[in-house]
Amino acid sequence: MITGSTGQLGQELRRQLCGGGAVLGRLPKELEGALLLCPDMGELDICDKMAVGRYIQRFMPNVVLHCAAMTNVDGCEEMPEQAEEVNGRAVEYIARACENVGAKLVFISTDYVFSGEKTVPYQVDDRCDPRTSYGRSKWLGEINARRNCSRTFIIRTAWLYGFYGNNFVKTILKKARQSDSIRVVSDQFGNPTNVEDLAYHILLLAATEKYGIYHCTGKGVCSWYEFASEIVKISGSHCKVEPCSSAEYPQKAKRPAYSALDHSTLAAVVGDRMRPWREALQDYLGKMEEIK
Repeated sequence: MITGSTGQLGQELRRQLCGGGAVLGRLPKELEGALLLCPDMGELDICDKMAVGRYIQRFMPNVVLHCAAMTNVDGCEEMPEQAEEVNGRAVEYIARACENVGAKLVFISTDYVFSGEKTVPYQVDDRCDPRTSYGRSKWLGEINARRNCSRTFIIRTAWLYGFYGNNFVKTILKKARQSDSIRVVSDQFGNPTNVEDLAYHILLLAATEKYGIYHCTGKGVCSWYEFASEIVKISGSHCKVEPCSSAEYPQKAKRPAYSALDHSTLAAVVGDRMRPWREALQDYLGKMEEIK
């Protein structure tokens, strides 16, 4: 069962599970020929405790890949109660229902659960100290997932871009077509993550019983400015990318200054085949239209 199956990660999981292929290798045999449940919002309101329990009890999934979330960071800052309900409390309902039917739960979390004040990549057991409504709501989701389902995987990721929906890469490409120059913040650092790579590792983990917290992002650290510059360069655009500070680009929610994630636990359990971010980006840009 995939919640949020129309989002960029949910659609990529569906594509790979339906035989669309994974660039990093074959999926585990346990997942071949999987029967998929992909309820949309009209079929299942994840914030309705009773509805969630009835749905999961009815269909008895083996694995629930919980991708549904309120991901607009600034929107979460404006509507913290809604963010807490969708990203936090709804996870409790899903986790309890999974526990009742013996299902595994995969909860997708974020680098925003950390303060962003470190200067080296965050370990899975580093202290969570979110500074935004989005981060706090996802941290609550982590707590509720682990507290209510004994078969839980928490997978933290960041700076995600995929073939479906909107993302930073598509935004930069659009702006580069419309302008001679664009400004991008250069004092926020993290790991750009190709959705193909993330989905593949999620499915590898879901085939195991090695429950716990994992970090899964592209390899290598860069700033948003460096990321945007590489997007423009690979695309062949002549648009000029200029750096600016976070102070020059104010947003409602404070972004982490540094939120790179360490992959050691992932590597120890299923291996770390996440590609260097430049390599994964080039591959993505080369087949955007083909996949769509």
